[in-house]
Amino acid sequence: MKIHRLETQLWLPRPRQQVFAFFAEPRNLERLTPAWLHFEFMTAVEGEVRQGTLLDYRLRLHGIPLRWQSEIAVWEPPERFVDRQTKGPYSMWVHEHTFDERDGGTLVGDRVDYAVPGGRLVQKFFVAPDLQRIFRYRRHVLEGIFESDARATVSEDDRR
Repeated sequence: MKIHRLETQLWLPRPRQQVFAFFAEPRNLERLTPAWLHFEFMTAVEGEVRQGTLLDYRLRLHGIPLRWQSEIAVWEPPERFVDRQTKGPYSMWVHEHTFDERDGGTLVGDRVDYAVPGGRLVQKFFVAPDLQRIFRYRRHVLEGIFESDARATVSEDDRR
């Protein structure tokens, strides 16, 4: 199984506690997801998110309806959390979110390690471009929410 990695960083001019609190609310994932994915949250989260919390949602990707379940595998507020797909379209999906105090604001980091069924061509022509587009949208929305002159970087590489 070939593992791919997508990494992004975005500096937001807000305190880490405020930025982390936004990400700690599962419903905000809807705000960060482009409309073309037809994202719909299905879990009613009672109480606070914590390690072991399961989140269910559905979406449409290239017209194909998909269900996805994520588990919060690591929960370390306000520094980081990790969600991993337990059911869904990827062979593997592990997304680490980090929040570092930097330059009077918060550096939000994302590292996604993932594997796709279908091989190299599916990755190259569908998955990688879709993920780039999704994370560009996410960056744009976060900049608007936190009214920032945000500085962002995106990189992608392949792992074995």
